[in-house]
Amino acid sequence: MKVLISGTAAAAGWPASGCGCVSCARVAPGRRPTSVLLGDSVRLPPTGPFPPGYHALPGPDGLTVTTPGGRRVLYTPASPPYEEREPAGPGAALDLVLLDVLDRPALLGNLRRRGLVGGRTHVLAVDLDHRVPTEAELARRADLWGVRVVPDGTVLDIDGPPPLPAPPPRRTLLLGGTRSGKSAEAELRLAAEPEVRYVATGPSGDGDPEWLRRVRAHRDRRPAHWETTETADLAGLLRSTGTPLLIDGLGTWVASVFDACDAWSGGDGLDAVAARCDDLVAAWRQTRARVVAVSDEVGLGVVPATASGRMFRDVLGRLNQRLAAESEDVTLVVAGRLLPLPS
Repeated sequence: MKVLISGTAAAAGWPASGCGCVSCARVAPGRRPTSVLLGDSVRLPPTGPFPPGYHALPGPDGLTVTTPGGRRVLYTPASPPYEEREPAGPGAALDLVLLDVLDRPALLGNLRRRGLVGGRTHVLAVDLDHRVPTEAELARRADLWGVRVVPDGTVLDIDGPPPLPAPPPRRTLLLGGTRSGKSAEAELRLAAEPEVRYVATGPSGDGDPEWLRRVRAHRDRRPAHWETTETADLAGLLRSTGTPLLIDGLGTWVASVFDACDAWSGGDGLDAVAARCDDLVAAWRQTRARVVAVSDEVGLGVVPATASGRMFRDVLGRLNQRLAAESEDVTLVVAGRLLPLPS
């Protein structure tokens, strides 16, 4: 079945008329509001009743349209009446998904988790606008999520399979300072995965209201179907799981290892810390899981005033170097901007 993609932008277009933001100033030649023609009969978003032979079913994910030939198309526009739900068992894969992926990339992961998006499903980004700063950033996110971005006027043939996406890097290390955006970028990398285990290495926040607010803010922005594990046994997880891991972060892991090894005053405790770091690097090198880890870049600040602070900085800095040497992707995050670090 042929599908004509006349427009791919949100209702106001991209650039939006009268908008002075940097995204609207940059985009060229621009995109028209989303308009998709299925075959030669049905336009999405719908502008009237569906012709005979077409069946439209609104649901929590969006509007599912079944064509006379049995093709199934899901249209999920901006601000649709859907909500995330737990999987109800395997479902038949859709042929085409038209998704406002900038709004809810996690919905794509949920659809994959439930079997509604498979290897033969075409996933197309629609309702695009200035929520993303540039076309280049849109393309980067689409590659991360396995979504196609096409220019207005494209004709798709959804009878065959979509192009195979490039395989993601197995090991990604994201470095950055405080409030650099490194955790948000890590979550972005895995947002459309059907399963993710979020590994929290820091304290739970009990007894510390300010830290508890931080933990809750991180938890609230994560997809509902992600699993959360609070542990310092990173090496064990890397060796035993096949589920994608998001480790946030290595700085709090090193601090917990210092506590466990009673190493803050130096001495034999530092040898135990070094052994734990060796074990983590070995597991990182051999892991078969996809893993995205967040760590603090500690080499750009002032020299810590205390001996324990200097020991912590040195251990974490060396660990960052060793993990970076064993990673396919290493990126420095500064003010939300990404600086890939070549090997």
